Amino acid sequence: MSTYQNREMLGSRLGFLLLSAGCAIGIGNVWRFPYITGAYGGAIFVAFYLFFLFSVLPIMIMEFAVGRAARLNMGLAFRELEMPGTEWHRFGWVSLAGSYLLMMFYTTVTGWMLCYAWFMASGRLSDLAPEAVGAFFSASLARPGVQVFGMTLAVIFGFSVCALGVQRGVERVVKAMMLGLLLLLIALMLRALCLPGAMEGVRFYLVPDWARFREAGILTVCNAAMNQAFFTLSVGIGAMTIFGSYQSRERSLTGEGLWIMGLDTFVALMAGLIIFPACFAFGVEPGAGAGLVFVTLPNIFSSMTGGRIWGTLFFLFMSFASLSTVIAVFENIVSYSTDVWHMKRRPATVLHGVLLWLLSLPCALGFSVLSFVQPLGRGSSILDFEDFIVSNNILPLGGLVFILFCTRKRGWGWHNFVAEADRGEGPRFPRWARFWLSWVLPGLILVLFVSGYVDKFWPK
Repeated sequence: MSTYQNREMLGSRLGFLLLSAGCAIGIGNVWRFPYITGAYGGAIFVAFYLFFLFSVLPIMIMEFAVGRAARLNMGLAFRELEMPGTEWHRFGWVSLAGSYLLMMFYTTVTGWMLCYAWFMASGRLSDLAPEAVGAFFSASLARPGVQVFGMTLAVIFGFSVCALGVQRGVERVVKAMMLGLLLLLIALMLRALCLPGAMEGVRFYLVPDWARFREAGILTVCNAAMNQAFFTLSVGIGAMTIFGSYQSRERSLTGEGLWIMGLDTFVALMAGLIIFPACFAFGVEPGAGAGLVFVTLPNIFSSMTGGRIWGTLFFLFMSFASLSTVIAVFENIVSYSTDVWHMKRRPATVLHGVLLWLLSLPCALGFSVLSFVQPLGRGSSILDFEDFIVSNNILPLGGLVFILFCTRKRGWGWHNFVAEADRGEGPRFPRWARFWLSWVLPGLILVLFVSGYVDKFWPK
């Protein structure tokens, strides 16, 4: 067992659940999930997504189990638990590299949310014509100062919270943000569903559309659903491992994982019930990607009674969702330094704060002075490239490493994993899942990993 007996622990079960859910809940739920659901067949895509969500959930439980058993970050946990003579500890660096790569673009997008909350609250977007709202967003992207300022706010806020410690900073702040996020979500959803014509948006979102499904193709839909499941649960980079290391053994990990997945899915589904009813209520064609959140929705808010208030609340909600993930992943980065390099917490936060700010600059400047850098072809951006590296590569392959480590005798082993997952009160990990996790899911991940490259570089 680990020698780190003086490790700081989370103060409560609620803190663990909300902190882990905060890591999972982010822009992937609020921005990405609704528009890919609309694009890939509505309820058909939701069904595929739920299948992959339940398939990926055991990887989250594996991350928790590895962290709780070792009481260490992923950087050292594999070394603590691996069979003698094996080399699993060589994957420990994925925790630091994956977290950095994710935050190198995530901080920029979080900065967009923070800036737009201010733009809505200050009235900068009020009374703009529809075409002017789109031009405003394009102009914001093209202004280096705005982009760097927003990204800097996200970095400073995230690392400042981490510098305060696990209980006093990370747990306390994320608990407050998550509770606020859920209250804002419910208020916004009720407002959107009360708009005239809102049910058309609900039908577009959740009624099966076989034409859109066939147009996309089953492999494309499966790949999108799997990547979304990995992205939204934040598994594969050890972010959940660190929270497992802070958790007591009073509750079984399967039950905790189900609670976290439920919260995550609730936010994702409810976000669509805000966005699409509002689009159809005001006769606006739902766009995709950034256009949906930063162009379409501001147009809708400007047409609503009290739209300035509702728009501010929406982007405040988006900011909370983004910042909860930023804080959680920053904690993974800081804990790597305290565990692996034996640094004190505050010097580690300063070191990584400066490094991450510098490494986030290319993405923040990727729409202005570095717009000529188009790594995935004409029209692509540095953000697209970094997102592809993380979502299509590091997360699924990192998840595959955890599966193999927890199911193979030459790793930690199935019986050790299940024994740790089942400690405490709550549901037990299903034994029938062993064959699925040992053989079927790894093969499925590899097939969809390859198909993602085919879809990206050799599209139809």
